[in-house]
Amino acid sequence: MSVNTNNLSDLEEIDRFEQAVQTFFNGHIDADRFTAIRLQQGVYGQRQEGVNMLRVKIPGGRLTPGQLEALADVTQKYAQRDIAHITTRQAIQIHFIPLAKIPEAMRRLAQVGLTTREACGNAVRNMSACALSGVCPRERVDVNAHVDGAVRHFLRNPLNQQLPRKFKISFSACETDCAQALLHDAGIVATVQDGQPGFTVKAGGGLGHKPREAIVVEKFIPESELLYALEALVTLHNKYSDRTKRAKSRIKFLVERFGVEGFIAKYREEFTRTREALAGQDYPKGDWREQSGQANPGPGAPRQLFAQHQDGLFVFPLAVPLGDLNVAQMRGIAQLLGAHNLGELHTTQDQNLAILNVPQAKVSVVRAGMARIGLAEPAAGDSVTACPGTSTCRLGITSSTILAPKLSGGVRDLRIRVSGCHNGCAQPETGDIGIYGEGRRLHGKLVPHYQMYFGGNGMGNGALALKGPSVPASRIEQAIARVKQSHQDSGEESFFVWSRLQRPEYFQQLLADVIEVKAEDAAAVMRDHGDTTDFRVLQLGGGECAGATQVLIGANFFEAAHEREYRNALVFQRKYDDAAHCSVAILRLLGCGIAQLLGGVRQDDLAQLAGQLKRLVPGELSDEFARLVELLDSTAEMTDAALQIINHAVDVWTLQAGAFSSAQDEQLDLSEALPRLAAPAAAAAQILKQSAAERATVAA
Repeated sequence: MSVNTNNLSDLEEIDRFEQAVQTFFNGHIDADRFTAIRLQQGVYGQRQEGVNMLRVKIPGGRLTPGQLEALADVTQKYAQRDIAHITTRQAIQIHFIPLAKIPEAMRRLAQVGLTTREACGNAVRNMSACALSGVCPRERVDVNAHVDGAVRHFLRNPLNQQLPRKFKISFSACETDCAQALLHDAGIVATVQDGQPGFTVKAGGGLGHKPREAIVVEKFIPESELLYALEALVTLHNKYSDRTKRAKSRIKFLVERFGVEGFIAKYREEFTRTREALAGQDYPKGDWREQSGQANPGPGAPRQLFAQHQDGLFVFPLAVPLGDLNVAQMRGIAQLLGAHNLGELHTTQDQNLAILNVPQAKVSVVRAGMARIGLAEPAAGDSVTACPGTSTCRLGITSSTILAPKLSGGVRDLRIRVSGCHNGCAQPETGDIGIYGEGRRLHGKLVPHYQMYFGGNGMGNGALALKGPSVPASRIEQAIARVKQSHQDSGEESFFVWSRLQRPEYFQQLLADVIEVKAEDAAAVMRDHGDTTDFRVLQLGGGECAGATQVLIGANFFEAAHEREYRNALVFQRKYDDAAHCSVAILRLLGCGIAQLLGGVRQDDLAQLAGQLKRLVPGELSDEFARLVELLDSTAEMTDAALQIINHAVDVWTLQAGAFSSAQDEQLDLSEALPRLAAPAAAAAQILKQSAAERATVAA
C-alpha cells in the first residue's frame, strides 16, 4: 500500500501563469489564446462571469489529511462558495474563484504537493484507479505505484501539451476492474498469465457523444512494458485524431476510422517505436501478491465497512451527497484522521470518500466523529451521482444538482447517474439507471428532457447501458420510480441482468404515458427542476473541456520536442539511424508548420518542402533548412560524431524557427517546446552560418 507523497507542483510554472493572467488583464493576450493557457493549468470557465473553477489533480484519488486541509484553505480563502466537489474521475473541483486569486490558490496547493497542471484542456487528465488499491483482498498488485509512474511520465511531457483532445486513463488492480477500463481512452487492468504478472490494456472507450466500449489492444504485457503501451496510445491519439472537428477528436473515433484491426495495427507501429526509444528508462514496479478474498467492492468503492487484506484493518466508506464537501467537513475529516493517526483517504468514482487502514477498535470513534460534521456511511438508495449541470457548467442544459437529491436507488440500492448534458460527466451510461439532460421541441416549445439509460456497468464483464426513451424533466422522477418498481416486481436481483432480459421496446412501452405530452399538458412540462421560468438553453459560447482552438504551429513544436526526446534517448542507446529519423521528423514537423503558417501546404518530402519554404520565406531560415536536409541525405553513415553536429544544428535551427514563428504571432508561447542548448548562443549562431561545404566532411 502506498500513500501518494509525490510533489507534483512547480512554483516557477505558477509564477509564469500569474504573469500570463496579468498580461491578459492588460489586454495583451486575446481571450481565445488565454483560454488555452489557463486550461493547461486546470482553470476552467463557468457560466458565471468573473469566476472560475479550479480542478485539482488527485492521482488515483489518494489524499492525505494535510492535503485535505489545504483544499479547505483554498475553498475558504479564495472561493466565493463554501464547497469543494469530488468528480467521478476522483479529482477535486473548487468553483467560484476570481481569476486574480487563482495563482495564490495554486501556491497553497503546491505547499502540499498538489497540482492543477493538465487537469483541464487537451492533455492526459487525472488518472483514476481502484479506490481500494493497496488494501483490497482481490487485488493482484497495488496499482498506485503504476499510477505514480504514469503521472510522472506524462505530466509536463511535450507529447502531452497540445493533444487533439483530452485523454483519460484508469488503473484497476485485478480483473474485477473497479476503475472501469471499459469507458476510458486507455484502461489498464492487472492480471496474471501463465503465472507471470502483467496487465491487460484496453483503449478507445468513451462516453458522451457516441458512447463506445474500449477494445483490448494488449491481452497481456509485462509490467516493464506498461509505459510503452500508454505512450504508444497517447502518440496514436496525437498523430491521428482530428484536430479540426472537436466532436470527432477523441481516440474512440480512431477505432471507428481504422476499424478494430486497423487501430491495433497502428498501435503496434507506435508501440514498437516507443519501446525502442524508452528502452533504457526505468519503469514503475508494483508489489504483486496472491489474491486472498472474493468480496467484490463494486464500482467506485464499497458501500459498507470493508475488511482489508491487512489483518485487523478496515476501509470506512463515507457518503458525500453529490460529491460536495463544505469547509467545516473537510477540516473535520482531516482533524479526525490526524488525531487517530489515519494517514490516507481516497476519493472514489461514485463521488464519495474511503478512509483506509481503520483498526476495528477505532471504527466507532470514526463513525461518531463523522456524525458530528454531518457525514455518515452510505445508506441504501443514496448511490446517486451528479455533475454540476447548470449550476456552474457552460455546457449544462438541465439542473442536475437540483434533481439528483430528489432521486433514490431504493431498497435495491440501484446506482443512479445524473448528467446535465450529453457529455456525461456523471457517467450515465454506466449506472443502473442513467440520465442526461437535453432539450426537445414539443408543440412548438423547447421542453427540458432527460435521455434515459438502463443497465450500465463499466466493470469487468460489464457493458455500457441500453439506451431508453427521453422523458420530460418534470416527469423523470415518475419514470425512474416506475422502472425501479418493475425491476423489484420481477424478482431478479441484478438490474444489469434484468434490463437485458427485456424486449427492445419494453421501456418505451412501460413509460409510454410518461413520455407522451399532449398539447393541453405542454404548459406543465415547460420548466426544469428549480426554475421559475420556462426552459431555455443559454448560448454561452460552448464548453471548454477540449480547450481553445488549436494553434497548429504550437502543436507541431511540442510534437517536435517529443521527437527530440526520443532522438536523444536513441543516441544514448547508440541507435544512430533511428536517432537520425527523429531529426528528419523534427524538420518535417516544423517545416510543414511554418509553411502552413504562411499559407502553404503540408509536404512530407523534405526536398520539396525545402523548395516550398524558399518560396515562402527566402533567406537564412529556409537556406539553413535546405542545408540540413542535404546534410541528412548525404551522410553515408550515422555515427556519434556525425549526429553531434547534425542534432546540434537541427536544435539551433529549431530555435530560429521558434523565433520566426513567434514573430508571426506574438502571443505564441513556445517556451516549453524549444531545446535548451549546452553551447553558448554565439556558438549556436556560428553553426547556422556554416556553409554546406564546410560540413560536407561529416558526410564523407
